[in-house]
Amino acid sequence: MNETEKIDAGQTSAMDLLKKSDRTPAQEVINVTRASLPPLSEYTAMLQDIWDSAWLTNMGKYHETLRAQLKDYLSVGAVQLFVNGHSALELLLQAMDLHGEVITTPFSFASTTHAIVRNGLTPVFCDINMKDYTLDVDQLESKITEKTSAIVPVHVYGNICDVKRIQEIADRHHLKVIYDAAHTFGEKLDGIGVGCFGDASMFSFHATKVFNSIEGGAITTRGESAELMEKLYELKNFGILGQEKVASVGANGKMNEFAAAMGICNLRHVDEYIAKRKQVFDRYIERLRGTEGLIIPEIPDNVTSNYAYFPVRFHGFRYQRDEVFMNLKKENIYARKYFYPCINAYECYQDQYRAEDTPNALLVSKEILTLPIYPDLSLQDVDRICNIILHGEV
Repeated sequence: MNETEKIDAGQTSAMDLLKKSDRTPAQEVINVTRASLPPLSEYTAMLQDIWDSAWLTNMGKYHETLRAQLKDYLSVGAVQLFVNGHSALELLLQAMDLHGEVITTPFSFASTTHAIVRNGLTPVFCDINMKDYTLDVDQLESKITEKTSAIVPVHVYGNICDVKRIQEIADRHHLKVIYDAAHTFGEKLDGIGVGCFGDASMFSFHATKVFNSIEGGAITTRGESAELMEKLYELKNFGILGQEKVASVGANGKMNEFAAAMGICNLRHVDEYIAKRKQVFDRYIERLRGTEGLIIPEIPDNVTSNYAYFPVRFHGFRYQRDEVFMNLKKENIYARKYFYPCINAYECYQDQYRAEDTPNALLVSKEILTLPIYPDLSLQDVDRICNIILHGEV
């Protein structure tokens, strides 16, 4: 894989991109995102406690503190922490004891579908709507068969799914609803925390997210959900329920104390991070709104956004999406074709699915580009990015 391919795949490391020492400040690399970090002194102060206790993992003090704080911040009834978001989703699907088919979207990160497949379940892809790129509820019911056991919608780019209609359909057919909420940390719909919808929601705390614990994830529910939370605890801890009791075939999905400490630190600052993201988001809106051929985000009045992403569709614009991508790349600005390709176009699924069967997702995947957005991105750099998009040059 060459450097260009790694960048397209989102796999280029910071060292790969920053290793050249002859760049002027105007040439410094701007990635699509950058990890938010608290003051170093805050984090290192917490490390002393970890050193003194020598308790590094297995649901220690910081793990339990973060879990309690997230329950409050996310306005949910229960939280279970995991080593990462994928493990959280995979083990949640296992805990639900599902069977047969699970309806989901092809317009998501690989993890969503992989978690379904790795549970021995069959993904059934429902196309997306063209307004916010979430699952098209008008097509949902037609995908339900006697084999369907659950629906796994995705809140894409922080756009919250039509949770009311999805729940109505699920209730009518006695199906579980599990939300991939990786993009929606801290968001609310009509004042309700997004982690309260469906039977459960998965959040990712990966370094690229609005809130990170370096790596990490969580499952949330609206109520206390004691039985589910106990099952998730069991599954993330090898199925161990006591020193001499192993009740099930579990995995190792535990969040360690170092990650939890980072989460606690970042949670103190996350509102500040979001406020700064909003400034970047608003500048993009100011510069790009009304431009023919550009389709840019709209946030409904009843949504409290986290401004996680700024996706732009190039539909009838003077430049094609890939031309814009390359124009930015020439200036060391790395936007991301997110999500491209669609999951049902992946090589690992090519014998089972056709991307052409979900034409909306296929079209959007070829037209979408997520622009750089993170708290420390300067408005001057946002203007530079917009100038390149609009004019092909700085």
